[in-house]
Amino acid sequence: MGLRIHFVVDPHGWCCMGLIVFVWLYNFFLIPKIVLFPHYEEGHIPGILIIIFYGISIFCLVALVRASIADPGRLPENPKIPHGEREFWELCNKCNLMRPKRSHHCSRCGHCVRRMDHHCPWINNCLCFYTELLTCYALMFSFCHYYYFLPLKKRNL
Repeated sequence: MGLRIHFVVDPHGWCCMGLIVFVWLYNFFLIPKIVLFPHYEEGHIPGILIIIFYGISIFCLVALVRASIADPGRLPENPKIPHGEREFWELCNKCNLMRPKRSHHCSRCGHCVRRMDHHCPWINNCLCFYTELLTCYALMFSFCHYYYFLPLKKRNL
């Protein structure tokens, strides 16, 4: 079974994903420039912290791409239902196809899917974990920049 690419034309989802990309770009470019590189140059932090920061950033971007193009579990049009399991299937009112009882019809893509968690506009998948990890890491360095690290000798504009 190969990877099926799933793409939905949804302006609301694009706005939400754009906000996530904005947060990622902010964390990827501004935090190192303002906090990490100046403190590394003055010897306040080791270089491994910068490498960890960029590693988490790359994981976050890869998770965004994988979650946004992954197939959400679309059901086949003509499923082969074993005779013993027919009581656990029902007919969808919108697409008139047989589906398992816990599946739902997605109004965004027009298909029945097994789980609706993928269809959240925020791509509530592993992306949220990496975005949260990256944001916490950036906030920790921002806090340390103002309250813990030694003041920078060179003025940072």
